[in-house]
Amino acid sequence: MSIRTRVVVGVYPGQADGVVLQAAVFAARFHAELVCAWVDPGRHPRADHADAPAVGPVADPPTDSPTIGTPATPRVAQFSPYLAAHLERILGGHDIAWSTHQLTGDPARALGQLAESLRAAMIVVGTRDGTVRGSLQEFFAGSIAMNLAHRQNRPVVVIPLSPVSFDDDLPWESD
Repeated sequence: MSIRTRVVVGVYPGQADGVVLQAAVFAARFHAELVCAWVDPGRHPRADHADAPAVGPVADPPTDSPTIGTPATPRVAQFSPYLAAHLERILGGHDIAWSTHQLTGDPARALGQLAESLRAAMIVVGTRDGTVRGSLQEFFAGSIAMNLAHRQNRPVVVIPLSPVSFDDDLPWESD
């Protein structure tokens, strides 16, 4: 199977499996490699150049014939072993090529820069979680999906994690 394009999906420990599984469906339909990118916002991008990509320890460069179901091995620091094992469990039965990338800094910027460097067909992210932590994070940092949607020249697909009925108020609509 020759990989012509890539689908980037933002992942993090504890994320709902539905986001990665739906991204895998897109990757399969487009005959694309699924690139699972975890952004560590606590670490900062390289300081030697202000416009340097927010890519921390990255996986080896993709090849034209990646191994199906085998995450890439990082060169500098390791992608979260817990998260890699979890991805292996949920993606192992799918006939798609996939890899992992460890990124740093602002999540929207890092995912966008990775997608740009890989010429990805799309970026897939989930909606924020409904916890207080998720609400505070969105309040201070803004919505990753919204930031990507306004700053990308490629499609951003947002997978709903906890859909709310149209009859119910959204958390930010109730006072």
